[in-house]
Amino acid sequence: MKILGIGSRILHVAYGKGVITNVSSNMYWVTFMDKGLETIAIDSEFEVIEAIENEVDSVSFFDIESSLVGILQKWSDATQRVAIADKWKGGNIVLVPGENGGSNKEIPINTFFHKIVMVRDRIRVMEQKINSSKNLDDQEKIDLQQYITRIYGSLTTFNVLFKAKSDHFIGEKAGK
Repeated sequence: MKILGIGSRILHVAYGKGVITNVSSNMYWVTFMDKGLETIAIDSEFEVIEAIENEVDSVSFFDIESSLVGILQKWSDATQRVAIADKWKGGNIVLVPGENGGSNKEIPINTFFHKIVMVRDRIRVMEQKINSSKNLDDQEKIDLQQYITRIYGSLTTFNVLFKAKSDHFIGEKAGK
């Protein structure tokens, strides 16, 4: 049995797609897209998507992180890394109910920001799919594009969270 090296991509029957981030004599440490970090036996059931030869050299955390980011961008609908504005790092969002007796809900801003970025990236993918669709005529594409522009406009409130202005949502008014 050939041992896979760090960076190999696999498809596990229970955990889905992942990348090997560490190897021991009988275990792989694999970061799965949907399940996070798991250890699996070297002889467990999985399909090899891309094999990397087992190397003795150590790999830095930066190398692993860069590899994972590339893989996630390749396999998911994320298009790029997006930074949160410095003033919001480590902050929280507090939701206060309007009814008496309800308790507040506190959410880390980083978690909320990540979800906003995911929504933005998925809208962009949807926009690309609409524009490249062979099943829609030009008028349907225009109509759907107008809806997407309105969605972006509804999300401009969250632009304050983005570090770079180029990452902002742009709505109908700004686009005209």
